[in-house]
Amino acid sequence: MSVHALVLVLAAALLHALWNVAAKRARQGGRHGAAGQGDQLAFQLLTALAVALLWAPAGLWVSVGELPRWGAEAWAVVLLSAAVHLAYFSALLTGYAKADLTVVYPLARGSGPLLSAFAAVLLLGERPGWLGWTGLAAIVLGVLLITGLLRRKPLTPAVAAGVRWGLLTGALIASYTVIDAWAIKRLQLHPLAFDYWCNLLRIPLLLPFVWRLAVPGSVVSGWRAERRAVLLIGACSPMAYVLVLWALQTAPLSAVAPARECSMLFAALLGGQLLKEGDRAARLLGAGAIAVGVALLGLTSTGSPS
Repeated sequence: MSVHALVLVLAAALLHALWNVAAKRARQGGRHGAAGQGDQLAFQLLTALAVALLWAPAGLWVSVGELPRWGAEAWAVVLLSAAVHLAYFSALLTGYAKADLTVVYPLARGSGPLLSAFAAVLLLGERPGWLGWTGLAAIVLGVLLITGLLRRKPLTPAVAAGVRWGLLTGALIASYTVIDAWAIKRLQLHPLAFDYWCNLLRIPLLLPFVWRLAVPGSVVSGWRAERRAVLLIGACSPMAYVLVLWALQTAPLSAVAPARECSMLFAALLGGQLLKEGDRAARLLGAGAIAVGVALLGLTSTGSPS
């Protein structure tokens, strides 16, 4: 992976950690059951609207020259990505309502890229090489240290819930990463236009569920209570992902996807400092293992189909 691609991925990782901390703080008091699900859907709708409005100038400007060449296959991929991203964000928010960020986030970010790397090998013909596989192993070690699973700590109900939702989120991350890599690498869609329209299509996909499940007035009350988190997520989430998509244009998916996991290093520090989550020594050690994995991936010189 080139230095340019690595810088893009590191910047994306920091932005990703920041918006996840904001999401966790917003969902810490999340309600469970039907009311909680409706409240979560209202929050998702607010973040989708924030993305649509904040990124409209850039997204629409790029789309003027991009959309005329999009065919049925391109729009099908955009719609599929939008649907999988919705499922991912729903699983992530549910996990944050039930468990610590430093349980859910490492499992989600660690299991997803591992599956993505395997999918890249099987579907896209990429070969990480021995350095790449060693880097992946270091990242997995870091995930196990951060969650406490390597030290065989007893799984409390909250940790068990975090493991379940983290793994589900990771599987969804792997799914949309492969879908989006296909769109960028095979269909040659512009990363910014692709991500903007994926976000935009989430609004009509969400509206029927919000109408049916959300408590009347929950969108307005959610905005009043969590507008700072909504705006931060709306600004940072697309930027983080667009930076990754740009990196994918010149670097292999099997290197980019796991390298994003240095966001766990930032999340371990922010989670301990801002969210007052404990077990800092083990989580920082795990973050160090992840950093080693990222360095090894940066040295990997794997080829990628053009």
